[in-house]
Amino acid sequence: MPLRFREAHAAPDKKRINEEWFVLENDGATAVNTRGLQVIAAKHGKRGSVLGVIDPGFMLQPGEKILVASGVPGKKSHGEPPAREGMRTYHLFQREPLLQGQGTLLRLAMNQVEVARLLYDPAAANGVT
Repeated sequence: MPLRFREAHAAPDKKRINEEWFVLENDGATAVNTRGLQVIAAKHGKRGSVLGVIDPGFMLQPGEKILVASGVPGKKSHGEPPAREGMRTYHLFQREPLLQGQGTLLRLAMNQVEVARLLYDPAAANGVT
């Protein structure tokens, strides 16, 4: 799958999970369906664990980007959900932040095959290394 993490932004406060978000892009030539992708997070050098499955998922057309937020959109305690003009937003409904500091590895996988990977670096301009 031609999915790429283009940006990552950690929440400034662990309770404000909606302020943690990622930009995912389809840089391939065909549409991509994300239904059934596993969300796996790990500290650098660790195996990681499956935190959930993207369901019902979303379609990304070639060249399209989507903003993926970690929290629950209707939960005020999770903070204000992000919005970016020209981009849809998809929520993962997580209870805790995925990005646990420098070197956090976030992967999307289908049937144990990795389809996208993000190594978080807060010092990088877009948060991705």
